[in-house]
Amino acid sequence: MYLHFAFDLTAYVVSIAISLAFFRPPKPLIQNQDLRYSYYTYLIVGFVVGAVLFGSVNNIYSLNDAILGKSILGAIFGGTFAIELFKQQHKIQGSTGAYFVPSLAIGIVIGRIGCFLTGLEDYTYGTVTTHPFGYDFGDGLLRHPVQLYESAFMALFLLYSVTIFLKNRLFFKHYMFYLFILFYASQRFFLEFLKPYESMLLNLNIFQILCLILIVYALYQLRSTHRLLRL
Repeated sequence: MYLHFAFDLTAYVVSIAISLAFFRPPKPLIQNQDLRYSYYTYLIVGFVVGAVLFGSVNNIYSLNDAILGKSILGAIFGGTFAIELFKQQHKIQGSTGAYFVPSLAIGIVIGRIGCFLTGLEDYTYGTVTTHPFGYDFGDGLLRHPVQLYESAFMALFLLYSVTIFLKNRLFFKHYMFYLFILFYASQRFFLEFLKPYESMLLNLNIFQILCLILIVYALYQLRSTHRLLRL
């Protein structure tokens, strides 16, 4: 687990450093300083609670063990929910998350490599397979290295987000966060079929349920943003 922690820490440091250096918004997302502190408080609390809550729920269902877990999908879900609640309370319209997207993508790319290197202990490996990409995590069985699949998908999205940032800053600002949610939730939904997690509802595990909610959310927000910008 020390290796996983090292990769998580690296992911956080690198993503924050790159974000501060290259992807800062031209002006603060929230102009009022007190409101800005409240915004980041909501974000951090939602991120942490979502990560621990949904990671732990999956452990209970899949491992029959009430040990604390953590999940990047749960963190994204919790952080998104918290910020939408904040925006509703303070009547803020539009996306405020676009400039977080490169950092999130970088963090996932690095973090998932850490998950892969941690092996069976991390419980993020895939199901047994005869696929040529199958990997032996130490128990003699070839499994889907789904951590690397996700890392590769997010590396591609990172390239896309950087390209849009450089070419069309206005599109990036209004649409990129929702496109990130749509892409991440979609690829994660299908990758979950390659994991040994227990089903919770309609043969879907807890993470697939969260993915479907996020996909609906992203599509709704993309449509709403498009309509708002046309007015």
